Amino acid sequence: MTSSLIALVTRLSDEAEAQWLDLLRAALPGETVLSLRAMTAEQRDQADIAVVANPDPNDLKSLPNIAWVHSLWAGVERLVAELPGFDRPIVRLVDPQLARNMSEAALAWTFYLFRDMPAYARQQEQKIWNALPYRRASDVTVGILGLGELGSASADRIRAQDFNVTGWSRSQKDLPGVTCRSGEAGLTQVLEESDIILCLLPLTAATRGLLNAERLGQMKQGAGLINFARGPIIDSDALIAALDSGHLGHAVLDVFDQEPLPESSSLWSHPGITVLPHISGPTDPRSGAAIVAGNIRAYRDTGALPDHVDLTVGY
Repeated sequence: MTSSLIALVTRLSDEAEAQWLDLLRAALPGETVLSLRAMTAEQRDQADIAVVANPDPNDLKSLPNIAWVHSLWAGVERLVAELPGFDRPIVRLVDPQLARNMSEAALAWTFYLFRDMPAYARQQEQKIWNALPYRRASDVTVGILGLGELGSASADRIRAQDFNVTGWSRSQKDLPGVTCRSGEAGLTQVLEESDIILCLLPLTAATRGLLNAERLGQMKQGAGLINFARGPIIDSDALIAALDSGHLGHAVLDVFDQEPLPESSSLWSHPGITVLPHISGPTDPRSGAAIVAGNIRAYRDTGALPDHVDLTVGY
């Protein structure tokens, strides 16, 4: 296939977009990669691939001849939601470095809950000097909801620290050393047996509101919850009620229904919640650009598209 023009379409800052543009151009020396912001109408007609990061839907509509879209993010639910009826294939970023970044955060915040850091923080505020009882990692079960690339990498890293790891996914998985479950009964089992739940599910019609009052109520008394997936998977009101009642011990939230989290949100000041600014699984621009470039080169060589999003399920 002959090379054509590649459009970079983002709602990033000028500085952030310029970084991606430089990296993509360096990784694709035989291609012409242009920011949509600088493209003429003729150049927009020439573009056959769009590389995107939270693009304005109207910007993508200005590229009538693109064959497919490559997202710079692993999560594509916003892109899919904002492009109803869009009929070109959408490829999400599958980057081993992203999985490593996420697994680091998964382990770090698992230890945060396992070693009772929220309780020690409260004791510090009250000037209380008190050692809490120690428990072994081998006596703690971590349940991971979502066993894709990110969940599998996190399971491996957490299991290596002697935690018991169980997991749940839409379809049955088989991971070494991990008790894998699926289906409604499997979800109930994971929730009931886990001391810490780590949510790494994609946001789809099936997972929106999945952790509602009923399912949060199925969790162990005093269990911890970490959400590194998407905010709408958890019913925030139900979560606050479960924390206020003492049924759940603490929640670490890195994702929210609205981001940035509004200053008016009660989540900021809730004593049972740790708020993070969506930093658990950052995309590494260097490795991300290399992955995108490799997929584009393969497409140019063979005409075969990379694996792309199943729009019927949303990922």
